[in-house]
Amino acid sequence: MKVERIQAISLDKEVAQQYAATVATQQIGQPVQNVRYLGGGSFGSAYKVAFADDRQIVVKFLRARDMLEKEICDLELLAANCPVQTPRVLFSRKADDEIPVDCYGMDLIEGSNAVFSLGLLLQSKRKRKQFADDVTTALYAVHCRQNEKFGDAQCPAFDRWLDFYKPHAEQILMQAEKLFSKGKLPKKVIRTMRAAWEKFDVIFSEEVTEACLINGDLNIANIMIDRKRKLSGFIDPLNMMYADREYDLFQFDNLSGKRFYLRETYLEKYGASKFCDAKCAFYGLYHEVYCYIKSGMLVGFIMNPLVKNMYRRLATL
Repeated sequence: MKVERIQAISLDKEVAQQYAATVATQQIGQPVQNVRYLGGGSFGSAYKVAFADDRQIVVKFLRARDMLEKEICDLELLAANCPVQTPRVLFSRKADDEIPVDCYGMDLIEGSNAVFSLGLLLQSKRKRKQFADDVTTALYAVHCRQNEKFGDAQCPAFDRWLDFYKPHAEQILMQAEKLFSKGKLPKKVIRTMRAAWEKFDVIFSEEVTEACLINGDLNIANIMIDRKRKLSGFIDPLNMMYADREYDLFQFDNLSGKRFYLRETYLEKYGASKFCDAKCAFYGLYHEVYCYIKSGMLVGFIMNPLVKNMYRRLATL
């Protein structure tokens, strides 16, 4: 995973809606009735396309040239190993003169993402724990897919997890230092990163023996629920790897995830390494800085809790 700013492609929403209608018509062969913006993040934006025959799909546009093959690979790999519904890739299209951004089409997962469900959030603790049980059971099924090597899911090539991850984390720290020197990264963030790096060998002293397939971005915003507030699917994996399975768990605490006992439930069911809490804190902080380096977007309401959590975990070492 390159630790550098992506060359983001600008894409106006109204123009993207027109592109989505064009590519959907060409690929599916049916007249489009309407197109609606679903949402977007640092690296892409998604649009729901409805056809005259009531069929609906999602078209996603990517903000960087080198993302298409990896995203499709990750979605197909997740679909092959996850027991709950995931988006099936229907087509892909490289940028050309007509549509100057890479894109692909996929199935629409019915329902809404759990982060916006007030009804789910206000359910009893027992029901939220049941939801957590369903989510963690599905994620563990993904983790049960293993490989002899660690690394990117497309080409795992490392005998040890830290042979892959430590150089990656060091690159993140080096880029963060450059941003801090230019006044583009808060002092509290770089100080926390430095303190965590000093304890790297302690935090990661227990060897990871299993190279497990990980989702990479399973936070509450990428967990779909149906009208009965039941788990209906997972969307948007990111940088799927054969890795330490605990690398997947820091995302469970982001946004409103703690309210659903997601990480707690996973660890109760499947166990934890000695320094799991500190590892998750490290993974979470360095991953968020990595996303900032790539996208240029610093999200305070996500970053600030990660900084506090890292300091809290360091105090226990």
